[in-house]
Amino acid sequence: MGEQTPLFDPNGYRIDGFRSPVPNTVPGAATVTTRDVDQLLKTSPAIPVLVDVLPSPPKPKGLAPTSLWLPPARHNIPGSVWLPNVGYGRLSDQLDRYFRVNLERLTSGDKNRPIVIYCLEDCWMSWNAARRAAEYGYSRVLWYPDGTDGWEFAGHPLESSTPAPME
Repeated sequence: MGEQTPLFDPNGYRIDGFRSPVPNTVPGAATVTTRDVDQLLKTSPAIPVLVDVLPSPPKPKGLAPTSLWLPPARHNIPGSVWLPNVGYGRLSDQLDRYFRVNLERLTSGDKNRPIVIYCLEDCWMSWNAARRAAEYGYSRVLWYPDGTDGWEFAGHPLESSTPAPME
């Protein structure tokens, strides 16, 4: 029998089995519900930054290099910015910079501005990204573990999205 892939790296980030039950909390972040996010969007004087971290869908294996392939549309909470792939447990230097630069841009450099980070229900991508944002020094990281699944289930609208471009 071969070795099992570990679920976490030495720093505590989830690196495998991303679609599985998540804990109730993230170090450095506050956990929020659908109702909390809805209220925050309606009443907050400091408009929160909404960040969807769902990974980009990969091209199907075996697709000919000349074949046309369009990834499926991503629908997220209205007003969100989609920063795909920043929720992986290990980020390349390019993805780390992409996440940092976009958080800086979206918050206008205000590390106290609320940032709501989400993905799908039972997805460690949002957990990893929320933890990482807190480690970058953002003080009001809000982790929304129900993500678009919870938002849509509550009857709230979703809108089509495209990823924020890489620089």
